Amino acid sequence: MLKIKSEMLEKSSKSHAAPQLWKMILYFIIVFAIAAIIEGIIPMIFAFDDYKEIFTNNYDGGKMAFDDAMERSKTFSSIPRVMRISLYGTLAATLTSIFYCRCIEMRSVASMGVTKKKAVPHYLLGIVIGAVIFSLVVLLSAVTGVQSISLSQSIKWTEILLFIPGWFLQGMSEEFMFRGYLLNSVGGKHSPVTALIVSSVAFSLAHGINDGFGPLVFINLALFGAFAGLYMLLTDDIWGVCAIHSVWNCIQGNFYGISVSGMEKIETVFRTTAVSDNKILTGGDFGIEGSIFTTVVLGGGCFILLKLLQKKNSEPETEKK
Repeated sequence: MLKIKSEMLEKSSKSHAAPQLWKMILYFIIVFAIAAIIEGIIPMIFAFDDYKEIFTNNYDGGKMAFDDAMERSKTFSSIPRVMRISLYGTLAATLTSIFYCRCIEMRSVASMGVTKKKAVPHYLLGIVIGAVIFSLVVLLSAVTGVQSISLSQSIKWTEILLFIPGWFLQGMSEEFMFRGYLLNSVGGKHSPVTALIVSSVAFSLAHGINDGFGPLVFINLALFGAFAGLYMLLTDDIWGVCAIHSVWNCIQGNFYGISVSGMEKIETVFRTTAVSDNKILTGGDFGIEGSIFTTVVLGGGCFILLKLLQKKNSEPETEKK
């Protein structure tokens, strides 16, 4: 059994969270749904003209078919300006998770991993790790001839720069929701292993409606959730995983030009194109996150983090002099 010493889990154990696991999961689904609804409304408000045009164009006033509504919604979401608004709007999930933990579970933000100690170095290191591990996935796909990488013919730097803060907010929001909230809530009342499994599976299932979602995608997203959870427990704060997640998505979309979790391609520095038609190798419509190369890199990363955690927790605490 994996033994983990964590101040976050220690603080979370004193929360008012329901001790029953099924209740914790049910409450999480409700909180997640509320955050998702708020995030969905924000683009409609700030890009209302685009929304109105897409949903009223060629509409006869009758009942809109489900497939038509989904296609229009996808068209609306793929507009670059709307995508940026959506990314910035994910701040709602961060605030919702903090509100729930503070006001309902009655636990401190420190129990979510929000600490001042080593926040800056942990965040900077997370940026490096996020860039390295995703670049390693791309490198493996390139050297094996599965993907080809070329410089974009025209690089719109302003567009790219406008996306970057959004990615950092988006990565942070998912980490606060799935790791700062869910993992620590479950880990405070149950074992760290249970917390890792529940939060990782929940993270994967939350992407279930994205284009190209399938068995290997599910496994890879769960592996990313496990990697993030293990890393957060290793550092005992949330800053490193926020940076890893944000940079992973940012360079995937705006640097390498790869679909982010099924999202359409956006302005980017490079263009990564699939040479193979093998979905196991390319990830198919979901993007490279659904490829076997991602499985290998994240699986290896989880193995390394497990070893580091075991080493950390086997070391005797030094006595204060």
